[in-house]
Amino acid sequence: MSEETVKKTTPRESPAQRKKRMDWFFRLLYIIVWPYFRLIHPIRAMGRENIPEGPAVICPNHSTAGDPFYVVFAFGYRWPMRAMAKVQIMRVPFIGWILSKAGVFGVDRDTTDVKAVRTAMKFLKEGDKLLMFPEGTRVRGDEDVEAKVGAALFATRTGVPLLPVYIQRKKKRFRRNTVVIGEPYYPEYEGRKPSAEELQSMARELMGRVKALGEGVG
Repeated sequence: MSEETVKKTTPRESPAQRKKRMDWFFRLLYIIVWPYFRLIHPIRAMGRENIPEGPAVICPNHSTAGDPFYVVFAFGYRWPMRAMAKVQIMRVPFIGWILSKAGVFGVDRDTTDVKAVRTAMKFLKEGDKLLMFPEGTRVRGDEDVEAKVGAALFATRTGVPLLPVYIQRKKKRFRRNTVVIGEPYYPEYEGRKPSAEELQSMARELMGRVKALGEGVG
């Protein structure tokens, strides 16, 4: 049997099947990594009642490499999510493979990565939660970085809410690190779709909400 015939006879995975598979791998990784964070970097989650049932763009601040794990464990085992990561991470042997199975996908920050954009919107349209960092990179100390418009673009294109999240910047070992989950909201704009200026304004508003969640947290 030729390769072309095999492709034609092999049934395609439906969105529901793909979601079930990714959720399974997500929860497997959750169980494997959870003990380390439970013992070394315990988390105090605030605002879990704000997590929406349906799709949303999860938007935290970003200061350390471990931030995705802080968000995942703050949300808990019940809430699988897909995540956008640096394409370099996805190229690491085995690590990239297992992460992709759990719904993590790479984005090339040096180009307009159309494939990553399509993947993000596909997940949101299929009802998944998407984790991405609006700042686009790790921000250390009091450094001020203008937020990227990607999160606002995905939310307005798919009709899902933005969910601001604040992660404690100064992480401590063997002491609880706080993650604050804010209220989901829908960005407002005029017309059929937002202009470039409106998207930038949305990005600034989003980071303003994130920073407001962190007042008094550290």
